[in-house]
Amino acid sequence: MGGRPHQVDGEVIGSDEGSPDLPANNKSMDKTTRAHPPRDTILQNGPLPVEVVFHPSWWHKNAGISFDRDFFYDARRRVEDERKMERVLYERFGDLGLGEDREKDQAVIGLVHNAAGYLLSEMIGCRVEYQEDAPPQVIPAGRPDLDLDIEAVFRSEAFGRLKGLVEGLKRSHGRVVGDVNWGGILNLALDFRGQDIFLDMLDCPEDVRVFFGRLAEVIERFTSYVEGETGTTSVSVNRTVRHIRGPVFLHSECALTMISTEHYESFLRPHDAAWSERHRPFGVHYCGADPHRFAEALAGLPRLDFLDVGWGGDIAALRDKLPRTFLNIRLSPVEIVGWSTDEVREAIETRVAASGDPYLTGVCCINMDDRVTDDKVRAIFETVFELRRYL
Repeated sequence: MGGRPHQVDGEVIGSDEGSPDLPANNKSMDKTTRAHPPRDTILQNGPLPVEVVFHPSWWHKNAGISFDRDFFYDARRRVEDERKMERVLYERFGDLGLGEDREKDQAVIGLVHNAAGYLLSEMIGCRVEYQEDAPPQVIPAGRPDLDLDIEAVFRSEAFGRLKGLVEGLKRSHGRVVGDVNWGGILNLALDFRGQDIFLDMLDCPEDVRVFFGRLAEVIERFTSYVEGETGTTSVSVNRTVRHIRGPVFLHSECALTMISTEHYESFLRPHDAAWSERHRPFGVHYCGADPHRFAEALAGLPRLDFLDVGWGGDIAALRDKLPRTFLNIRLSPVEIVGWSTDEVREAIETRVAASGDPYLTGVCCINMDDRVTDDKVRAIFETVFELRRYL
């Protein structure tokens, strides 16, 4: 897969030169990168990174972990439960490379082994319910207006709990790592206002733009705080970003599947455009089944380094519009339960082939629950490992 480097917009693409020493917060990409030098000078990843994330029901069944409020905010539990997770991963899948931190007591401030957005929703006024075997459930605030007091958000009890956790972990461990899923503008708007936000976009569009701007400011301020403490912002959005140099700024746009491309371009793309210029690498998380519907709109961004591609997305159509974007292929955590291992393999091989460039392609399956069997998990990794052999 060698090739001569060339320049596009002043950046060297296609170089086979080795990468410099890796930053501590992204050491997980080290083995793959050494074997296959990275091609993209911004991403600096090796070919076909692969990740899995298990639903709390899986952890509750297989590790006995309870996802009550203390799991998230008790400093002792944060360290003990994260180490327990690493140990369980090693015991079941250590030969695949999982559980590398099983011997470490890491002061992890958020859910790097789960996928759940909850804290910012609570900070803007939503109620959050904690359960033993499920992620935190956000109860929408159903606010009657679009008034959001940014300073009140950062005076909230919820943000105070996070700061208290961070300071406690720093006192006991010296430093903190990890991050907290920060959701996204439209996700938070739905939690704050409910489905009426869609009517607002039609009835009072300028007010919505102001409101979205305030949510963007909340996100910017929150992620700046977290990155200042740990060095990352989005491992808790998708663990695949661990394999990429530098803290990927991954904007969760789960709710885009509910709006038109025109509304995205009018209300949300300006914020993505600004973030893509300010934060490199910049990415969009899209877990819906129709990311290809937004391919052209996303191609209009100044930069899109990373795209989380929801199951059902047309990989070939996305690659056609986004030739230089890393496409992170998401397998279905629901369908994989009923698949055979051969079907897992076929799903991966077909989509990797459609993406084309292994240095701009990743594979993941997020939120597999307690029904998934180990052979399906193994099939994911073994298929990717085999594909790497033929690069």
